Amino acid sequence: MNAKKIAAVAGTLLVLFFVISQPGASANLVHNILGMLQDAAESLITFVSNVFNG
Repeated sequence: MNAKKIAAVAGTLLVLFFVISQPGASANLVHNILGMLQDAAESLITFVSNVFNG
């Protein structure tokens, strides 16, 4: 195995461990990340809208 595959497997196992051992905290983290992505998308839409609408 090369280092990239080992890192991917280790990362996947770490995420699975975190999800299994602390499901509430994992769900909260995912919710926060999705909220940030939503805010970023809305900001980008506002920017593009303002650029083209003058």
